[in-house]
Amino acid sequence: MESKRQKQTQELIRRHFSSVLLAEGSYIYGSAFVTVTTVQVTPDISQAKMYLSVYNTEAKDAVIDKVNDNIPILKKNLAYRLKKHIRRIPDITFYRDDTLDEMFKVDRLLDNLKANGGMGEEE
Repeated sequence: MESKRQKQTQELIRRHFSSVLLAEGSYIYGSAFVTVTTVQVTPDISQAKMYLSVYNTEAKDAVIDKVNDNIPILKKNLAYRLKKHIRRIPDITFYRDDTLDEMFKVDRLLDNLKANGGMGEEE
């Protein structure tokens, strides 16, 4: 179970890192649209896992790789924004969040079943 401090720090990092991506992202990964969906920090706030959703591109893993290659620049910009809130900036690792992609796949499957009469009869 996460502590109140962890939750506050996670939300603070998520908000400020979203601003960093908005300002610096187009230089790193081009025209793709990247959002921070979730941040998880360890209890000692030394490490943070950031889950990113990537839109407007087919090469989603390539975008995550480009973000991983530019961690020092992104962390520096994040530290500049968080310097009044957090003493030590956690080490950051990025992961791709496929939640919305999976939701669209399930929705498409259900639409196909409904169109082909595989959902049963409606009453």
